[in-house]
Amino acid sequence: MKKSTWYRDLLVMLAALCVAGVAVVWVQCITGRIDGVAMLIFMLAVFVTSMYTDGYLWGVLASLASVLAVNFAFFTPYFAFNFTLPENLFSGLVMLAVSIMTSTLTTRVKKQEQLRMETEREKMRANLLRAVSHDLRTPLTSIYGACSTVTENYDSLGKEQALKLLREACEDAQWLNRMVENLLSVTRFDGEQVAVKKTPTVLEELLDAVLVKFKKRCPDVPVQLELPEDFVMIPMDSMLIQQVLMNLLENAVLHAEGMTTLTLRVFTLGSRAVFEVKDDGCGIPKERLRTLFSGTGGPDPNAPADSGKHGMGIGLSVCAAIIKAHGGEIDAESRPGEGTTIRFWLETEKIELEDAEDEQ
Repeated sequence: MKKSTWYRDLLVMLAALCVAGVAVVWVQCITGRIDGVAMLIFMLAVFVTSMYTDGYLWGVLASLASVLAVNFAFFTPYFAFNFTLPENLFSGLVMLAVSIMTSTLTTRVKKQEQLRMETEREKMRANLLRAVSHDLRTPLTSIYGACSTVTENYDSLGKEQALKLLREACEDAQWLNRMVENLLSVTRFDGEQVAVKKTPTVLEELLDAVLVKFKKRCPDVPVQLELPEDFVMIPMDSMLIQQVLMNLLENAVLHAEGMTTLTLRVFTLGSRAVFEVKDDGCGIPKERLRTLFSGTGGPDPNAPADSGKHGMGIGLSVCAAIIKAHGGEIDAESRPGEGTTIRFWLETEKIELEDAEDEQ
């Protein structure tokens, strides 16, 4: 057991017992009686200790300390240990047994929950690996086929044909590069708690940078931009949020079949800035919405390996991890045949304009 963990668990146990003692005294002052109440409150302290400490040790120690504290301060004769009285001895044994059983069961439940979470995490990694294998095979096959065709038939190919094949290979290589960026982000945000370095970012500057990059990658797809009239400043890691918006816009281009309008909308709601990427394409099936941001949906089973359809699970799981690390939330709404809206929110930075006017 690490020393820092040992100190933390000790403080948790002492704090729980102290709060229990204060609570019993408070109940006694209000009601004038503590018959049976002291044992229940201290058993609750044992439960809390078991919940927020590691292993069985601290729960058992809290059980023993609770029995001694109740016998010493809240059983007659007060402020003296006395286990000779049958009722005191019986109450102490019952309390000790119940407290230890509570501690053991709580610790066991915690370990089972940790095991379940590790199993889910391993399952997610396996699904992610299958999605990666499916998504990488298609562009790699395309790049290999284009390059081999050009090299083997260099003399017989026309200039336009060769340029077309090379252009397609470059597009697939660019997609692979973005996939690698997403995978690196997955490894970065694989932990439960990830701290990001936030700096105040002007909303208009963020969106300008995103639209410039998107225009280079998808020059034929116009984006309707809707912004709030107010000046908005958001604490964020701007590179990561740019990656989120790029993933959402590119997913709409790749997967929203029949799309005629792509909209990027931002509005404020209280202290939050809400981002929406909306399309009027084919929509997403209801059964896939449940796993859209978990990365566990996997590739479309109906899509062949050479269909040219790149999966979107990895990009959206990255988006969810980045938004979660910023303290925000992300969700999706979709109706088949009507389109999809994916939105997320971030906390804004309050700008004290009134103070600035007073200074002037």
